[in-house]
Amino acid sequence: MKETICTIPINDIFMPKDGCPVCRMENMLEEQYVRFITGDAMMEPNIRIETNKKGFCHRHFSKMLENGQKLPNALILESHLQEIIDSYMPKKLKGKPDRKQLEGIKKEINSCYVCDRIKWDMNHFMATVFVEWTKGEEFRQLYNEQPFICLKHYYFIMDCAMAKGGIPSKYLSDFHAETAALTKNYLLSLKEDITHFCSMFDYRSRGQEWGTSKDAIERSIEFLTGEKP
Repeated sequence: MKETICTIPINDIFMPKDGCPVCRMENMLEEQYVRFITGDAMMEPNIRIETNKKGFCHRHFSKMLENGQKLPNALILESHLQEIIDSYMPKKLKGKPDRKQLEGIKKEINSCYVCDRIKWDMNHFMATVFVEWTKGEEFRQLYNEQPFICLKHYYFIMDCAMAKGGIPSKYLSDFHAETAALTKNYLLSLKEDITHFCSMFDYRSRGQEWGTSKDAIERSIEFLTGEKP
């Protein structure tokens, strides 16, 4: 596959052949945005306006605190808390509750700047994957050589593939078959390993080999959730 500005990230993600490639992409984006938001983004007024309005989910607040210094986190919180006070808190405590303000709070507690950026980038990433997959055998072979597609990203990939601008209809059946095989084959092997793991606690299995079942619990959790335990 000829490398361009668009395809180089695809190569970087799919070449390692270690776990779910879409998990790798999502993790890479998350790490980049967490570092960015407590670093260079501090000096970007447009980004600060967005983060003041959207805030962050618990996961990304925690990662920001873990990866960044305390002062940048405090400055982000200072302006974000002021935004909540100005936008969603009643000017006077007496009086009837304001439904619009309450709905705003509901939206606020379910919003996250980092999640939104990752979602946007992931959809564009998949659009590039679809283009490269339909071009020919080279990337298609690389795609099929992945160890597995986790359950979370199997849904994500196929949802994107079936949406407007996804995989062209004439390719959809083949793309689904190849993607589903990456998920189902690994799922079947996990089930076999988990069953073997359980059987090893039976006295009748004394002396048998654990084989590939030793880390079956951890691998199953990663497959089901998209995250390592």
